[in-house]
Amino acid sequence: MKKQQSGFTLVEIAIVMVIIGLLLGGVLKGQEVITNARLKNINNEYNGISAAVYSYQDRYRALPGDDAAADAHVNGLVNSAATVGNGIIEGVFDVADAAIGVGNAESLLAWHHLRASGLVSGSGLQADETSNDRPVNAIGGVTGIETGGGNAADGTFIPGLVIGFSAIPPDMAQILDIQNDDGNADAGSIVTGTLGTTYAAHITAGTIQRLFFGF
Repeated sequence: MKKQQSGFTLVEIAIVMVIIGLLLGGVLKGQEVITNARLKNINNEYNGISAAVYSYQDRYRALPGDDAAADAHVNGLVNSAATVGNGIIEGVFDVADAAIGVGNAESLLAWHHLRASGLVSGSGLQADETSNDRPVNAIGGVTGIETGGGNAADGTFIPGLVIGFSAIPPDMAQILDIQNDDGNADAGSIVTGTLGTTYAAHITAGTIQRLFFGF
């Protein structure tokens, strides 16, 4: 009687390996497509928000959030008790939720001004602005506006207006810096920093980043 063959033949193993390779290749390619789409979205957000801020400044001769005469410029706009019209958008871009007029909330108030002016989408007539009212970036973090970004203590700091993005993975932060600036996370018009009250403006492997685009 002919002995029954057990196990896989070399041809069968080769076919399985080819299939696994194709599946892995498809997964990696899919991840690359997703990453590239997210990078493009971050760049588009930067371009759109910076254009809106410039448009507001050109229209009203003031910065959104720092416009001391905002209520006279646009019906329904709210002024903050902290607003002094000094050319600085006070507060960090991802500041904790705060009501307009409480503390240093110009970075939140900026979105109220931009929305009410029709320069970005959404209602501008809210009683307060919270983190949910700011744009959510392609990675799921907060996108915001402030004056100055980075770490002033060690000199890796962008003086002037910046658009900040939170929750950016370090590899994506590096790619965005290379694509748009000098590839140096500590200098130039783009700097990055790890999360924390004070943080080093450099890319830390495995650590979620804040990314600052100067404009």
